[in-house]
Amino acid sequence: MTALPWRHALLALAVVAVWGTNFAVIKSALAHLPPFTFASLRFLFAFLPAAFFLKRPNVPWRNLAAYGVLIGVGQFGVLYFAMDGQISPGLASLVVQSQVFFTIGLAIWLRGERLNLRQGLALVLAAAGLALILVNVDAVTTPTGLALVLFAALSWALGNMVQRATPEAPSLAFVVWASLFSVPPLLVLALVFEGAPAMVAAVTTMTPVVWAELLYQSFGNTLFGYAVWGWLLARHPAAVVSPWALLVPVFGLTASALALGEPLPAWKLAAAALVIGGLALNTLPARALRRDRPDAVS
Repeated sequence: MTALPWRHALLALAVVAVWGTNFAVIKSALAHLPPFTFASLRFLFAFLPAAFFLKRPNVPWRNLAAYGVLIGVGQFGVLYFAMDGQISPGLASLVVQSQVFFTIGLAIWLRGERLNLRQGLALVLAAAGLALILVNVDAVTTPTGLALVLFAALSWALGNMVQRATPEAPSLAFVVWASLFSVPPLLVLALVFEGAPAMVAAVTTMTPVVWAELLYQSFGNTLFGYAVWGWLLARHPAAVVSPWALLVPVFGLTASALALGEPLPAWKLAAAALVIGGLALNTLPARALRRDRPDAVS
C-alpha cells in the first residue's frame, strides 16, 4: 500500500470536506425548503444537465431504477426528513456512516461472505457509539431521528449492493442516470406530505443563498464528489483511498459546531470516537494495522 501523491491527497481531502460540510448545508437549506421538495430538486439537478454530457451506462434499467429509489428516496429523502427537526446534522453525518456495517451484513447474507474477527470488533465499537447516542437523545436528536438515519444508512448499503452488481459501469454516469428515477417518487412524497401549495411557495421564494445550497448538493456533493472519488479509485488501490472517508463525520461535526452552533459535549465526542474507531478498524487494511509487516494492499 502506498500513500496518495500530495496533489491527489488534496483532491481526496476536498471531496471528504464537501461531503462532511454538506450536512450543515442541508440543515440550513431545510429552514426554507421542505425535505422531500428539497430532495426532489437535488436529484433533478443531479440528472440535468449532466445527462446531456454523460452517456447512459450500459447496465439494465432496473439497476438504475433500484439505485435511484434506494439512494434518492431511502437515503437522502429519509435523511432530509430526519434532519428536519429529528436529529442534529453533526450526529447525522456520524450515524449514516453505519452503512459500512450494513454493507458487510448484506454481503454476508446475500453473497455468503464471512465476518472476520477484525470486522466483528469494529462492529462492536461502532454499536457502542450508537448506543451512547441513543441513551443521550433529547429534543434535538430523538429516537425516531436516530432510527430514520439508520434506515437511510441501510438504504445506502442496499444501493451499494446494486452498484456492485455492475462494477464496470462508470460511477458518475451511473449516479447521474439513476437520479432520473429518484425524482418521481420524491415528488409524490412531497405532494402527499408537504402539499402542492407549500412546494410552489418554497420554490418561488428561494433566495440566492438557498439556490447555492441546493446546487452545492447537486453539483458539489454528487457530481464533483463522485467524479473525483471515482477518478481516485481508478488510479489507486481502494485500501489507499477509502480510509479518507473516515474524515467525513469529522468535517460534519466540526462544520455543524462552527456554522450552526451544534454543541459538542463529552458524550458526543466519545460516541464519535467509538464510531470512527470502528470504521477505521474495518476500513484500514489488515497489514497496515501491523507494524511488523511491510505495507501492502490486502
